[in-house]
Formats: sequence, structure tokens, C-alpha cells
Amino acid sequence: MHPPAEPLRLPFLPPLDGDALLAYFAARATPGTEVVSLDERRYARSVSVEGHAGVLALGVDGTSVIATLSASLHPVRTPLEARLRRLLDLDADPAPIVAHLGADPVLAPIVARRPGLRVPGCLDGFELALRTVLGQQVSVRGATTLAGRLVRLLGEPLRIPHGTITHLPVTAARLADATVEQVARIGLPRARAAALVSFARAVAEGALPELERDATAHDVGASVRRLRALPGIGAWTASYVAMRAMRWADAFPETDLVLRRAMGGITARALRAHAERWRPWRAYAAQHLWSSGVAI
Repeated sequence: MHPPAEPLRLPFLPPLDGDALLAYFAARATPGTEVVSLDERRYARSVSVEGHAGVLALGVDGTSVIATLSASLHPVRTPLEARLRRLLDLDADPAPIVAHLGADPVLAPIVARRPGLRVPGCLDGFELALRTVLGQQVSVRGATTLAGRLVRLLGEPLRIPHGTITHLPVTAARLADATVEQVARIGLPRARAAALVSFARAVAEGALPELERDATAHDVGASVRRLRALPGIGAWTASYVAMRAMRWADAFPETDLVLRRAMGGITARALRAHAERWRPWRAYAAQHLWSSGVAI
């Protein structure tokens, strides 16, 4: 019998607002695949990487990030570590971001309160994009309910359940093989179900490889256009996916109603104009405004 592998210790440049990350994931945790304990500062979930499926748990606070992996995931520790870093935005250097955004008098007090705020990422680009499309025109809680139903319908059951974590996330291949009628039964309008199946088929056919890599200013425009060419994916969804799945630091959903309200109820055009001064860190500006809970 092999001794248990050491937990993964994930270094980062402080500060890190671990509580904000966990709160963000807690509000969006998919039943059956994710569990977040804010009291224990712990995030656990199922994952499949390069054919190895299992469960991982993350302990996250302001001083350390430690990942514990089930034995089945030990062969993919290295690629999984890279994905975890993207999930928690651990490669960010907060200092230049805070300095740049803090130069704007509008953002300065918000940024000063949470200098370690990160942009939450994802472990799997398709999973994040699927959740984003699934959540269009419904509340975060409603999207969570729908996501849980989809997992029960199409997620592969874990060989060994881990508490309430019973399934793997829905994959593009499994959703691509489903019918629109099947997907609609979870409580979706037929058009939304058709958009999900169409998106899954595009990913399964290799049409959107950028969902699994970091975007740059050079290629993100083309990536966003490919996303928007798919049924049911508009400007907001494409920008949000670019922010969290493609890790583009300058992604900015300028039509977002919450951002406009946080800026005093301005128009999308006015928000876009003001946000020019936040480049190249507009994704972080958006995250600060979403997390502030107050109108400026």
C-alpha cells in the first residue's frame, strides 16, 4: 500500500481574500458536485482530469491554500494544480491591480477595503460556460437548482460518493448526446435547452478550445465572436465566460445591470466609457463592484 500523498500547498502573492472567493463559490455550488463550508473555509467538489475522476477539498484562507486530493487524482496532481491556480486566481499580483484601480476616485474606497479580491475562475471552461448559459434570466439560486437537476440527469455517478458529492460535472460529450426534450424537462424553456445542447455539441466537436486556456488581448476578440455566434449566447454571457473561463483580466460585461446600479444607475454606454480608465484590469473592477454591495 502506498502512503497517502502530501496535500498540495498552493503559494500566492498576498493579500488573498479567501472569504470572498468561498462566498462566491458557495452561492453557486452545484448540488451533487460541489459543497462549500464557510465556517470551515472549505470547498470540496468532484472533478475529472485526463480520465482520472475523484474528489478534492480546498482549505482557503488569507494565509494559505491547501488542496487534499482523493487517491484517484494523485496521477494528475500537476495538471490539477494548474487548474486550481486558475480557479482561485492565484497567479495574480494584487499590487499593480490595486494601484491602478485605486487611482480612480470612484473605485478607490472599494478597492482599499478588499485589496486581496480575486476574480474567481473555474476548473473546467465548459462547466463554467454551461452554468452561465443555464443561469440566463434566472436568479443565482434558480440557476443552482437547475444545475443540480442537470447533474442528476446527465452527470456520471461517482463510483464512491463523498457525502452529498455524488456525481461528476456534466461533460460536453454527455450533453451533446442528449435531446432538447430531455434537457428541457429540468425546467427550461425549449429555446434555452436547445442552446445548451447546441453549445455542448460545438465544444464536443472541438470548436471552442479557448475555453481551456488563458486568453490574451490578441485572441480574445475572435473567441468572443465564436461564442456569440452560437444560439443563446449574447454579449454579457460571452464577456463573463471570457472573464472566468478564459481568464482575461480585461473582460468586462458592460451591459450588466448590477454594475450599472453600483455606479449610480448609469447607462451601459456611460459605464463603458468610464471603464476605459480601468484597463487592463476591468475584470477586477467588475469583481470589486459586484462584491461591494453598495451603489457609488
